[in-house]
Amino acid sequence: MNPCTSGTLVVPGARIHFEVRGEGPLLLLVAGGNSDAAVFKRLAAFLAADHRVITYDPRGNSRSALDGPPAEQRIEEHADDASRLLDHLAGPAEPVDVFGSCSGGLVALELAVRDPDRVRRTVAHEPPALTVLPDARDHLALVDEVGETFRRAGPAPALRVLRALYGGAPAPTLPEAHDNTAFFLAHVLRPATRFVPDLAALAAVAQRVALAGGRDSRTHVVHRPAVVLAERLGGQMALFPGGHTGYARRPGAFARRLVEVLAALPGAVTEPGTVTVPGTAAVPGAAAGAGGERGPGAVTCAS
Repeated sequence: MNPCTSGTLVVPGARIHFEVRGEGPLLLLVAGGNSDAAVFKRLAAFLAADHRVITYDPRGNSRSALDGPPAEQRIEEHADDASRLLDHLAGPAEPVDVFGSCSGGLVALELAVRDPDRVRRTVAHEPPALTVLPDARDHLALVDEVGETFRRAGPAPALRVLRALYGGAPAPTLPEAHDNTAFFLAHVLRPATRFVPDLAALAAVAQRVALAGGRDSRTHVVHRPAVVLAERLGGQMALFPGGHTGYARRPGAFARRLVEVLAALPGAVTEPGTVTVPGTAAVPGAAAGAGGERGPGAVTCAS
């Protein structure tokens, strides 16, 4: 069992709750949408066998409180938060691998182009960059309808409209510290789906970036931007177990696949260790290394 410590980092406009598990090469997991660090708890537990895993609540979600009134959330600002978190927790010149899902995948891509010297490898799982789709106008209109429905009738009816992006299925129940649905619908969904990744900058680091998606969500709209981005960057999609939230529903298999995908990207360490999931064979991973500072004021994770 890998102990978990937690802390809070003060950043402009917010206080970021973070958690650190394990020892070894640094791996940052970026939650998206209305999720927080709790959604990665089981995935992080598997990965912490061979990595020092950082998870956190994105600003405005759960324990990462905003200093002022809620405002439209910008991917660029969320990338600022992640960068400051790495400044706080990583050692000098310590490289990091980054995994992000949904809007967290957009943050991961932004980090990859901002700091290629620090971000060694990146996996972006179903980033909802609807603007890259040939029928983007239709899907962005649906997102606007979700917002209008939320303002008129509340979260439940709005989520029913949003199902169209996820194959018509209702949103699964996921681990969370607090319910962030209203904040997501009011302040996160629209700007995230309209974020335009910098394709020219991504092309410069494309060999170290994997676009990914769930095997079970291949027919869903939310899966399609990753396919388009992979094609434009000259790569192939990496398929993962489960659907849009496979990391929470099938964490063991997802952890093994994440280690495989990272190991296939340039920049992998030369002496792989293993990530072992109960009932399965060991999978090559990153070798354990020295853990860095976790920052002052760290405490044992409560969750």
